[in-house]
Amino acid sequence: MSSTLTTPAGRMAALARAELTLLGRSRGTLFAALFVPLVLPFSVYSATRDMDLAEHGLTAGTVILPAAIGFSLLFAVYGALVGVFTARREELVLKRLRTGELRDNEILAGSALPAVTTGLTQSVLLAAGCAVLLDMPAPRAPHLAVLALPLGLVLCAALAAVTSAFTRTTESAQVTTLPVVFVSMLFSGMAFPLELLPDRVASVCEVLPLTPVVTLVRGGWTGELSAYEATGALLTALAWTTVAVFAVGRWFRWEPRR
Repeated sequence: MSSTLTTPAGRMAALARAELTLLGRSRGTLFAALFVPLVLPFSVYSATRDMDLAEHGLTAGTVILPAAIGFSLLFAVYGALVGVFTARREELVLKRLRTGELRDNEILAGSALPAVTTGLTQSVLLAAGCAVLLDMPAPRAPHLAVLALPLGLVLCAALAAVTSAFTRTTESAQVTTLPVVFVSMLFSGMAFPLELLPDRVASVCEVLPLTPVVTLVRGGWTGELSAYEATGALLTALAWTTVAVFAVGRWFRWEPRR
């Protein structure tokens, strides 16, 4: 065995390459991860025509771009990884990996790496595409978007690991992911910005897991997010990520459900 594989990075890279091969063989997962996030922004674009965005200082671009990145996080990362973790567990792959050199966190990180890389690449391409096609100016506070994206990737990967603990089969993953997917799409500022909602409803939506990510991405382009609002969104995202990581350590299943 090559000495590079005995390092944590080498072990995770080897696992990620194997996972990437398996991912390429799953047509359903590939379709959901690669094409769904590219199609959904068009539905948001149609909906923006009926929204009074100018009154709230928004444009079609500042609504569609954060939504597109949110869709990528949901489908390319969260949805894909729930299926990956569940399938590898039921096939006893995770159990066998734990008998080797790989540590638990390396197994999870290596298995998640292809989907996370896909989500990152897709988000960057979607951001560039939206900026060009919708004639958007350069982001006024790019550091907010730069902070938001890695947080969203880690959070969605952790949420996927938690969800897989309650998912019996890869087929049932289509059901167990629905709550997070639908709640996030409808109430995290993807389908429509929270500025259009009543204040009390918006306040509740602000504490949902993916809302801070969408908020920070949008604020990165508009530059209208105050330091207080940005700090609040960042702390909320960090809190959800911490809770999700703790839940993975507490409830993640390494062996098939009986």
